Amino acid sequence: MTADALEALTSAGITATSSDSFGPMAIDVPPESWVAAHEVLRDAVGFTFFDFLSASDELTDGFRVVSHLADFWGGSHVEHVLVRTLVPRDKAVLPTLSELYAGANWHERETCEMFGISFDGHPNLITLLLPDEFEGHPLRKEFVLASRVAKPWPGAKEPGESDHAPTGAPSRRRTLPPGVPDPETWGPRPPGSPEPDPLAAAQAAATPARPRRAGAAGERRTRRQSPPADAPPADPASSDGSEGESL
Repeated sequence: MTADALEALTSAGITATSSDSFGPMAIDVPPESWVAAHEVLRDAVGFTFFDFLSASDELTDGFRVVSHLADFWGGSHVEHVLVRTLVPRDKAVLPTLSELYAGANWHERETCEMFGISFDGHPNLITLLLPDEFEGHPLRKEFVLASRVAKPWPGAKEPGESDHAPTGAPSRRRTLPPGVPDPETWGPRPPGSPEPDPLAAAQAAATPARPRRAGAAGERRTRRQSPPADAPPADPASSDGSEGESL
């Protein structure tokens, strides 16, 4: 079915590529073909069921918007496909799918308020889950979880991660819980000071840890498994750690 979807999109003049994902096959299309691609998948391929639409914050790459479509056929058999596109961070706008799939209405409203992505042509793009006075978009990676600073972190497990540490506990460098940036990168600043990069904390958290050096461990295992050729034979009597005394 994925091959049929790619062929249908290509035949319609839409640039589309497929890639493996955690689940159904994903098809990537450019933002300008977002609605046209869904129309082809619905009418020409048969993906008539709209499941959900959401997004992920890809930091400097922008926002990846993804929809999940399905096709029911052959009794209980179901085909799935993910349709994805990438919109720039400074202009996070896509045309709405609500005229093709009525179910997209609710999901686009949620994605708009959680990520700040606008959907042109949406009939009712208003607040869905958050209070009207709420500021910001909670699922953006630069969104500061200020409550984690104001209150001790209840999920602390290591010394130094919480103010709840028992008296006399061993001290270590205080760590910040998830979602809390360094105090120097957010909050009120003196007049004239440079504005901090809002993505700095998120990018630092996304940097993978330094990989463990496998070479040294591999050499140690090799030495243990293969002793040198000129090594004297081991004494069987002392293989259990004893001194080999005779009874």
